[in-house]
Amino acid sequence: MPIAKPQAHVGAMPILGLLGSMLSVQVGAAFAKSLFPVLGPEGTTMLRLVMGALMLAAVLRPWKVLPSRKSLPWLAAYGITVCSMNMLFYAALQRIPLGICVALEFTGPLFVATIGSRRLLDLVWIGLAIAGIALLSPFADASRGLDPLGVALALAAGACWGLYIIFAQKAGAGLGVRTSAYGMAIAAMLALPFGFGAAQAHLADPHVMAGAAVVGLFSTALPFCLEMLVLARMPAKVYGMLVCLEPAGGALTGFLFLAEKLSLPQCAGIAAVIAAAFGAAVAARQSAPSA
Repeated sequence: MPIAKPQAHVGAMPILGLLGSMLSVQVGAAFAKSLFPVLGPEGTTMLRLVMGALMLAAVLRPWKVLPSRKSLPWLAAYGITVCSMNMLFYAALQRIPLGICVALEFTGPLFVATIGSRRLLDLVWIGLAIAGIALLSPFADASRGLDPLGVALALAAGACWGLYIIFAQKAGAGLGVRTSAYGMAIAAMLALPFGFGAAQAHLADPHVMAGAAVVGLFSTALPFCLEMLVLARMPAKVYGMLVCLEPAGGALTGFLFLAEKLSLPQCAGIAAVIAAAFGAAVAARQSAPSA
């Protein structure tokens, strides 16, 4: 997607639009967690991806630009990581609070952003992120220990998020924003064998399908459309800094919608991940050559 030049003035509307996009994703995750008792994480993931694919297809009409033979392997890898990332994230979300799940997943793109760097400052951000992960580990707070499998699944989802960034850049070279529609369609087809059995008995239930549509809308279609509107009007530095607030948004959404309360060490762990991501975003833009 196009991003405004660094010197562009940022008004209130682009910032509010991006914050709305991040909040929408977290609200979608909260709605998804409420479907787990009926569909389980696998069925919820499958329906979310199917609904998201249909909505993105309606908005982007991907058939107008067909992928080249050269881009097909990257597009397939992109779709696989989209499916894996969502399956792992929802499986983790079943076991640990939303805010912690988002913070642990956020470490994936953070490490991708700093990998290969030889700057001492980037090692500081990596160390801060590792400290945050340690505070969010199952052993940091014995009285309120987290599910070890949930933590491992969230970190695996973060690794998939890091791969998602790499594959999206490769696959999107010729397809642009329509890459998301193709990737979501591939992910939905891959998720069918895992989630169809759990969702099959509820496909005719209007309440369950309405909930799945809400998850698809808030988790995929609405945030995508909001970001398309704001990114061309927002410098990349501002975008990178604001996105770092997403784990905090997850914690707040989990508290408001799911009554998930976090301990002091867990809040400190989320804050450490946010600080690491924020610092890495600022340092990356300061070191980038000016346009």
